[in-house]
Amino acid sequence: RHFCRISIFIVSILLMGQWADGNGEEGDCPLECDCPSLYPRAMYCHSRNLQHVPYVPSRMKYVYLHNNRITSIQQGVFDNATDLVWVILHKNHLRSDKIGKNVFSRLKSLQKLYLDHNNLTSVPQNLPTSLVDLRLNNNNISKLSYGSFQGMLHLQTLRLQRNTIEEVGGALKGLESLALLELGGNLLKKVPESLPEKLQQLYLEYNHITSVSDNFFSQRPSLQFVRLSHNQLTNSGIPTNTFNVSSLVELDLSHNHLEKIPTISTSLENLYLQANHIKEFSVKSFCRVVDVTNYSQIRVLRLDANKIRASDVPPEAVLCLRLATVIDI
Repeated sequence: RHFCRISIFIVSILLMGQWADGNGEEGDCPLECDCPSLYPRAMYCHSRNLQHVPYVPSRMKYVYLHNNRITSIQQGVFDNATDLVWVILHKNHLRSDKIGKNVFSRLKSLQKLYLDHNNLTSVPQNLPTSLVDLRLNNNNISKLSYGSFQGMLHLQTLRLQRNTIEEVGGALKGLESLALLELGGNLLKKVPESLPEKLQQLYLEYNHITSVSDNFFSQRPSLQFVRLSHNQLTNSGIPTNTFNVSSLVELDLSHNHLEKIPTISTSLENLYLQANHIKEFSVKSFCRVVDVTNYSQIRVLRLDANKIRASDVPPEAVLCLRLATVIDI
């Protein structure tokens, strides 16, 4: 009986070993990485001082390679793991000329690709059209080619802030699902016009923007949050009803060169105008008619660091801004 039990035990161990090898669940993890049994589809290789992308087993869906010293990605390095869903490569030393032209092209299920905080000078070629979240911020990208994002109908988030982009052109026009676009900290001189119509969040702070076209916001009825702070906007560069659109919920125009409060929609809830050159408080900027039934939805209004004082606010502002919880002057 004891002999039979020992034999069964040994056979069980052998079978388990064969099953693990055959299914790639054990023993195929690169020595430089961790592949915990609790997360059999994840490979953790971050913060290991790596200079190259290690072998990626075919079973993997999530690969974490951030905070290393990787400078290049050779052709075919991901070809064995075509089911990858996340590839996290931020905070490395990646260079555009060191990334194979088709490195990511076979990853037809890839949803998240983080390439931010690297040394890229251009958008990598042949990116999968399955991407939902693409991060390219904090690089040295100066130009967006027309075909850089071609076919990315599922892309919802695109982060391009803190690069050296001077103009966008039509590179982003076909991104039908794009909801969030970050372009802050670049060298833009005007608000890009050929942007997707379904945008909900647009961040353009820390550029050199001097004007906004009069119909830009009215043509994008889904736009709710807009950040244009730390630019060079003047009242002459903003047509009268540019911001008078009902879709906007939050508008940041702080740290510009405005002398008057722009006309806004009564549905706007948060307006940031601090650190401009505003000299007067115009109630008509918020309410075209001031009475019991007509009032602004403003909750937060910042006008501090301008050229007006609390005593400059007219009495009718109390009726117009009756919902405001914060007014800084």
